[in-house]
Amino acid sequence: MLKMLFSSAIFLFYFLPILLLCYFLAPGIKIKNTVLLFFSLLFFAWGGLYFTFILCVSVLFNYIIGIGIERYQSKKFLRYGIAGNLALLIWYKYANFLAFNLNTVTDVFNIGTIPLAHIALPIGISFYTFHSISYLIDVYHKKSPAQKNIYNMALYIILFTQLIAGPIIRYNTFAPQLFNRKVNVQGFCIGIERFIIGLGKKVLIANTLARLANESFEQTPENMSTLLSWLGALCYTFQIYFDFSGYSDMAIGLSKMFGFQFPENFNKPYIAESIKDFWKRWHISLSSFFKDYVYIPLGGNKKGNKRTYFNLILVFLLTGFWHGANYTFIIWGLIHGLFLLIERRGLDKKLLQLPLLIKRFYAFIIVMLAWIPFRANNMSQALCFWKSLVPNANDLKLDLIASYFTTDFIIVLILAIIMAFNLDRYLSFLVKKHIVRFGYEPLPIINACFLLTVLFMSAVYLISGTYNPFIYYQF
Repeated sequence: MLKMLFSSAIFLFYFLPILLLCYFLAPGIKIKNTVLLFFSLLFFAWGGLYFTFILCVSVLFNYIIGIGIERYQSKKFLRYGIAGNLALLIWYKYANFLAFNLNTVTDVFNIGTIPLAHIALPIGISFYTFHSISYLIDVYHKKSPAQKNIYNMALYIILFTQLIAGPIIRYNTFAPQLFNRKVNVQGFCIGIERFIIGLGKKVLIANTLARLANESFEQTPENMSTLLSWLGALCYTFQIYFDFSGYSDMAIGLSKMFGFQFPENFNKPYIAESIKDFWKRWHISLSSFFKDYVYIPLGGNKKGNKRTYFNLILVFLLTGFWHGANYTFIIWGLIHGLFLLIERRGLDKKLLQLPLLIKRFYAFIIVMLAWIPFRANNMSQALCFWKSLVPNANDLKLDLIASYFTTDFIIVLILAIIMAFNLDRYLSFLVKKHIVRFGYEPLPIINACFLLTVLFMSAVYLISGTYNPFIYYQF
């Protein structure tokens, strides 16, 4: 199946320039919206016409249900809508996982087995089903009116900038911008800058670190190296952040080019001082979705401690399961849920008394260790990887580690550390301070040169066919 990534040559050199030309030549916001809808369908159809048909059916279904909810104020319509969206998600993403687990039970009783089917995962299904569910719930609670124009509804669901990996946009954030957004040179330039930064994070940092991360997870149990495992866990921790936040930056930047203002999805999560703080900074749109549409409707923290703990664990179990049909994702979610519960039980107050660096180290090490099952193919591999982290002088394999420390890798790792831990803010402050001291203010020129360098290097990497995965396509 062909996929069009934002960080691909065909998108950068063909799709995006043609779209921008058509968009800015189009007269009036209505025609511009039509251009966006057409190219969004084309973007999605690149991954398969069948999946485009499924997406269009989903749009039509939610359009009808939304009107029904508003007209009759019936909870029945809302239930049908949520059930329909979840059924679509469950069938394409979880059918074989559920069948496999049922077969494990039926094998014990010799009842028979459910045949497993080859079901390809539609691109972006986890995101557009959540968009649809949030829309229906908000219409039911009268936070937004139902969309009466199916083309406007389709643009909300299908808009390519946020279809693949979010952020998850609420309809009441999107709707006012359909016809009242500002499309101007300033916004376009800000959007280009944000897009290039995201592209650099994805192509130059995440893709470079991905090689070592992958090799560390491909170690056989008998050949595992303690140092390589730690280094691989660290690289994957940075890889998934720069991969996903880079893609979010590109999505927000692209949206800005077309006049849309979308909310931030990341806020330096690796400087979090607790796991609770981490989830205020990581994948913010997903966190707020589960908070507003699952945690609070279940009672949140207003029905006693036991119910609060249950709600927390359930929400993070669902958060893990949302990421994929594998027990590894469930374990990842439960680890976060467990530490949130421990913090709520009193650890949060003790953390407040600790120095800043210790609090940040605590949160970072828990997050990094939790990424191991998230990345592993199965729990057996995750357990072996965790075990290999225990220091052992016999399996350090210093020669093997030294072979990975090329100049490119060292530079990228240093950049990752600087950016992930917000050290770039201090470096930027020092640069500006010294520039002003010497009577110069060429910051716009420096910034432009920096962006052009990042764009050029990213383009060279992509044209040369450099390794270019995207983690969140599988979700």
